[in-house]
Amino acid sequence: MDFYDIKNAIILGFLLSFMIGPVFFMLIQTSILKGARAAIMFNVGVILGDVSFIVIAYLGSRHLLERIKDDPRLFFIGGLILIIYGLIIYFDKSNKKEVENTPIIEIPVSNNYLKLLLKGFFLNFINIGVLGFWLGLIVVIGPTLDMNPNHIFWYFTTIIISYFTTDLGKIFLAKKLKKKLTANVIYKIKKSMGILLIIFGVGLMLKGFIPKEKLNLDNFIEQVEK
Repeated sequence: MDFYDIKNAIILGFLLSFMIGPVFFMLIQTSILKGARAAIMFNVGVILGDVSFIVIAYLGSRHLLERIKDDPRLFFIGGLILIIYGLIIYFDKSNKKEVENTPIIEIPVSNNYLKLLLKGFFLNFINIGVLGFWLGLIVVIGPTLDMNPNHIFWYFTTIIISYFTTDLGKIFLAKKLKKKLTANVIYKIKKSMGILLIIFGVGLMLKGFIPKEKLNLDNFIEQVEK
């Protein structure tokens, strides 16, 4: 896995941490009401849910991807999906109302870390949309890594590490984030995410039609020096 892939995985993990939804708000709420340790345990449960979905998605799509990994049209389709998703996020006017409409989730009075871990896991795991997201990501990313199990493992491990590290920052800055996360701020965050997804989509399309050797930085430097 090259630097380009590692960089993309880190950025993607960072963006995922700011996907607005029940998990996002409960993480901040748990940190404020129960403390950092409780929020970390809840977040570990969320991460385990994501890991479970990644494994299920990979095992379920592996044979299909092996057949189409060398088809450049898949890069085009994958890039188009990211662009469409980015446009939907960018132009979705309802995002401004999500803060007011997000349901308040009850948090246990006592710090039962096991319950918090399980709550994070099941709150994430029951959302079938999360499985669909990871499945789509594997379909898009897998062929770009030549379906190499080692590269895929480290790519998604990098995403999870980046995701978890960003969440730690949210946990320790929860009180400040709570005050600053107005509906307008969240709306701007989502618009920025939409733009980044569009950029990633265009990059993926180009990667499908540009030979790998031309995308390699070392080869590019050698050509310039000649």
